[in-house]
Amino acid sequence: MNAIEIRNLTKSFRGMYALDGPDMTIPQGAIYGFIGENGSGKSTTEKCICGHLVPDRGKITLFGRPYTDAGVRARVGALIENAGCFPSSSVYNNLMMQAINLGLRDRKEQILRVLKIVRMEEHARLAFKKCSLGMKQRIGIAMALLGDPALLILDEPINGLDTDGMKLMREILVDITKNYGCTVLISSHILGELEKIATHYGIIRQGKMIREIAASEMEGRAQSYVSLKTGDIKAAFELLRGDYITEFAEGELRVFDVEDTGRLSAFLLQNGQTISEIKRHKIGLEEYYEECMRGEAN
Repeated sequence: MNAIEIRNLTKSFRGMYALDGPDMTIPQGAIYGFIGENGSGKSTTEKCICGHLVPDRGKITLFGRPYTDAGVRARVGALIENAGCFPSSSVYNNLMMQAINLGLRDRKEQILRVLKIVRMEEHARLAFKKCSLGMKQRIGIAMALLGDPALLILDEPINGLDTDGMKLMREILVDITKNYGCTVLISSHILGELEKIATHYGIIRQGKMIREIAASEMEGRAQSYVSLKTGDIKAAFELLRGDYITEFAEGELRVFDVEDTGRLSAFLLQNGQTISEIKRHKIGLEEYYEECMRGEAN
C-alpha cells in the first residue's frame, strides 16, 4: 500500500492553474524529495494533501483511503511555512498547547517522546523566541510528530540552516523513517542535502509532475564522467572528441564513460597537454534535475 496516491489533481486561483493534473505516488516508509522551481506547485500540493486547500478536481488517497477521512487525517503531521508557536512560551509549553489542541491523553509522554526524536530534550524550558532557526525548525517537526503520525509533510524545513543544522536535520528524518515507521514528504531547493537522504523523487514544473523516480533507479541511470583542466582546454577537446563524448561545463572539460583515467591522462600528455586537475564524478540529483528541466523546456 502506498502512503500517498494523487491522480489528476487540479487547483486554480483566479483562473490561473497552480496545479495542472499532476500524479504522485509515495510508497510507505519513503523519504520523498519534492523538487521544483518557486511557484511550481509544491506547497499547493502539500496544502491540498493536508486539507488546508480544497482542490478543484482530482483524487487524493492516503494509505488507501480518501484524504478527507477523519481516521486517516489523524495519521498526518505537517510543518508548512512555520511552527506557529507563541514566542514567549517555552518549547515544552508550546508542545503542551498543541497536544491539548489535538486532544491527546498521554500528553507528557508524547512531548518527551518527540523532544527526544528531534534532539531537544535539554531545551524544553527555553523560550521559543530564544531558539535558533534550526531549533525552531526542529520544534515545528516535534509538533507535527505529536500523535505519532504515519505520514509527515515538511515544506522547506532545511532552508536557511547552517551545515551542522542540515546534518542534524538529515539524521532526524532518517531516524523518523527507520525507527518510527513514518513516511516523509519533504520539499526543498537544497538538492545536495535531499540527495543524501531521499529514497524517491518527484519533479514538478508549472503545476505538472514531469518525473517521478526512485533514488536507486536514478543512481543506476547516472552517467559517470571525468572532469579535466588542462593548459589548453580547447586543444584537449579537439584531441578527445573523436574517441570520447565530451562537453564544456563551468570552466572544465567533461569526458563521459571513461573506464581508464590513466590511459586518458597518458594520451593527453603524449600530445603535449599538461593536466592541472583530473577528477572522476557521477551525475547527481542536481544535474538530473537540470536535465529534466531542459528537456521539459525544449
